[in-house]
Amino acid sequence: MKTDTTDTSAELALNRRQFLVSSALGGAGLSLGMSLPVNASTDPGAADEVNAWVVVHPDDTVIIRIARSEMGQGTLTGLAQMVAEELECDWNKVTWEYPTPGQNVARNRVWGSFATGGSRGIRGSHQYVREGGAAARMMLIEAAAGSWQVPVSECSASNSVITHTPSKRTTTYGKVATAAAQLVPPSDVPLKDPKTWKVIGQPLPRLDTVEKTNGKQIYGSDLNLPGMLNASIKACPVTGGKLGSFDAEKAEAMPGVKAVVEVDNVAVAVIADTWWQAKTALDAVDIEWDLGPNADVSQADIVADIVEGLTADQAFVGNEKGDVKAGLAKASKRIEATYSYPFLNHATMEPMNATALWTKDACEVWCPTQNGESALAATAEAAELPIEQCEVHKVMLGGGFGRRGAPDYINQAVKLAKTMPGVPIKLMWTREEDMKHGFYHPITQARLEGGLDDDGNLTALHLRISGQSILATLIPQGLQDGKDPAVFQALLPSGDQAISYDVPNLLIDHAMRNSHIRPGFWRGVNVNQNAVYMECFLDELAHEAEVDPLLFRQRLMKNNPKGMAVLNAAAQGAGWGTPTAPGIHRGLATCYAFGSYVAACAEVSVDEAGVLKMHRIVAATDPGYAVNPQQIEAQVEGSFVYGLSALLYGECTVKDGEIEQDNFHTFSSMRLAEMPKVETIVMPSGGFWGGVGEPTIAVAAPAVLNAIFAATGNRIRNVPLKGRNLRKA
Repeated sequence: MKTDTTDTSAELALNRRQFLVSSALGGAGLSLGMSLPVNASTDPGAADEVNAWVVVHPDDTVIIRIARSEMGQGTLTGLAQMVAEELECDWNKVTWEYPTPGQNVARNRVWGSFATGGSRGIRGSHQYVREGGAAARMMLIEAAAGSWQVPVSECSASNSVITHTPSKRTTTYGKVATAAAQLVPPSDVPLKDPKTWKVIGQPLPRLDTVEKTNGKQIYGSDLNLPGMLNASIKACPVTGGKLGSFDAEKAEAMPGVKAVVEVDNVAVAVIADTWWQAKTALDAVDIEWDLGPNADVSQADIVADIVEGLTADQAFVGNEKGDVKAGLAKASKRIEATYSYPFLNHATMEPMNATALWTKDACEVWCPTQNGESALAATAEAAELPIEQCEVHKVMLGGGFGRRGAPDYINQAVKLAKTMPGVPIKLMWTREEDMKHGFYHPITQARLEGGLDDDGNLTALHLRISGQSILATLIPQGLQDGKDPAVFQALLPSGDQAISYDVPNLLIDHAMRNSHIRPGFWRGVNVNQNAVYMECFLDELAHEAEVDPLLFRQRLMKNNPKGMAVLNAAAQGAGWGTPTAPGIHRGLATCYAFGSYVAACAEVSVDEAGVLKMHRIVAATDPGYAVNPQQIEAQVEGSFVYGLSALLYGECTVKDGEIEQDNFHTFSSMRLAEMPKVETIVMPSGGFWGGVGEPTIAVAAPAVLNAIFAATGNRIRNVPLKGRNLRKA
């Protein structure tokens, strides 16, 4: 690595690795652990900054700083509500801004993690975010008390107004903010009792809605800087391949073209005045690829390797209790089934893009990213500059779903900018590039074997997962003695991804089978397939036992009262056990994921031609605390769109080493007419902080699949459903 300060290069390299590992593990729903100062040193040049979280202008406008990324999930507003609750400010005067990761580094990471993944935007930062608001309130009150020369204990704050109770004197936050910023931050910052919350728990309008609806919101693809050029890129279609040769003579003569550039010996890019000029010229470049050792890999090869793992002797154990072998041997009835789940692309509405400006002394990047810190690390690495000489400016994301936690597109943009020092270069991927060079939802299969006693109780269960490991490919440092704990999401013995059921004899293990296709953190990650495997197989067991599927689950959840309450709420909300309209059938699913209890009851019909119609899904969720109930409802509905799209259409396949699907005509999404009515039951029980964005995505598909079985008697164990007559076994 080249650097202007060679004596600090090792430290900088370490920082980059720490950033990257922190980002990736955050997407997996894991945590590295972190202690954060509530009030680190503030910028003396910002007179209106009370502390790192709160800026108050003289007109009482309150700017709340948000470190996490907003990508449609509402985290921005939820975090602002938590700060505002403790700040006791006027919500009508609240706005927001992103701090930069460079500022975070310079200020001892006062804003904590910038990683936005694993449904941890709120559950991973609620404590120190609220403390930031509370500390600012205390400092504002102290400043007012000082100006009146009265005890702080005689003063209180509400709605951005500070009152001296004995004299009834008042002042506003805007009038004392500058003085407050000069005070020593409090060391003891008590938080409000949830019973007194006035802002948290309210369905307040999102802070980012207006500009999204009036067209003012700037996404990365909208960004325009003075003197900016545009770039389009094309990489080797097979992972592991490289650039052979290319002829750019024709492209270089085309209008607006400034340069044709090789990138990392795996890609060719064209830089031009406009993006369309760059893309058109790139299509004219004659490229020969060296497809490498994976050029002959087929989907059948990948699947065969996974199938072998289903019965392999070696496997990593994720959850074990009792003696499964003995339990199955003693069972009155044994049932076996094999399920599968495919590669999936994130397919964000906005393709990958980033804008970079490089000089020999500094590098700036503007990009949509799920983690500003990993983006900063990637920027510094590609720029070959110390982190202190680099900066990343986050812009709103046109979809993330885990994909924008990887900084590969940022790396490319910086390297292109290095070819033209001092000129901003905006790199925009085509949809085809985006589809063929993703980090895909991992492909897996599961072999399940269950044992029932004479009363229809589940006494033993072996669930063998075979397939990819995200951590082994992307962050091998996160493995635990070779095991990927993220594989077992919603199946672990304890923690925020614990199994919902108490089975006397249980074994859940993983035969790791990795292919050259890059896996990644896809919304919900491994909970998606694990919920299908567990919930659909439990449905199979219930029918074999001739026990109602709800009762069958309840028997296994006696030690999980919160999970059972959510399951019961979804079932009762849909009318489980009561007659349905003719032709309509119900299916259930539940799980505990990302620290939240979730369940769904789906109502579907399948006509004589085998065509599915999803009528309604009743969803229940207990996230502990509901910061904004309306946003939770929106997240449940949105997650169902995403999860059901995968169930109906989502599948990426491999031919000649590359992903076959290259646009939405081959990787489709649900239409409005296909979307079921969603009824959301938000039932926060308090005492813990669960996630919202990802948990519910997992229960939609198995609930629908179980309802399809109820309607047809046809058990679907392999998805997607596209092109399938559901009445035919």
